[in-house]
Amino acid sequence: MGTVVDDAASVEFHAFFERHYAELSRLAHLLTGEADSADDLAADALLALWHRWDRVRAADRPAAYARGVVANLARTKIRSAVRERRRVALFWSQREERTENPDVAGVVDVQEALRRLPFRKRACVVLRHAFDLSEKDTALALGVSVGTVKSQTSKGMAELQRLLGTQGAAPLQVHAAMARTGDAGGRDR
Repeated sequence: MGTVVDDAASVEFHAFFERHYAELSRLAHLLTGEADSADDLAADALLALWHRWDRVRAADRPAAYARGVVANLARTKIRSAVRERRRVALFWSQREERTENPDVAGVVDVQEALRRLPFRKRACVVLRHAFDLSEKDTALALGVSVGTVKSQTSKGMAELQRLLGTQGAAPLQVHAAMARTGDAGGRDR
């Protein structure tokens, strides 16, 4: 009888995986800014979900729970990268290697601006505007209050507009660029 339950859970998890893997990978890409590691991060999140599948499948919103796992893994990855950059900075000079006026597409500009936002603001903006999640669903995914989502999204969008300048900084243009960013990140892999 245990194999019937295990087989049912396996089939259910496989269906969940098929339904949500691309979305979780896109979320990881937008949160970390790294297309190459987004699939790995989504896979790590799904592995963690599989280990807790009995609890996840009993949750009211398993997809929101999964987004929260991806957000937490992304936060850990970003913190680790920041620590590594600090260690490297101790040994290398702090010279600036960016060009003054790079000629890049709007999507790349939005990606760079997103990377500059603090994690919570970035996560709120991405979940609200790139994934069209409600404030409540965003709050559930991040484990924060709806009020926090409202304020962090508002502050994040204002900061994006400041970072992007007046040209192309309208919220709808930012929203469209983030949607294209996710599509470029391997949505159909």
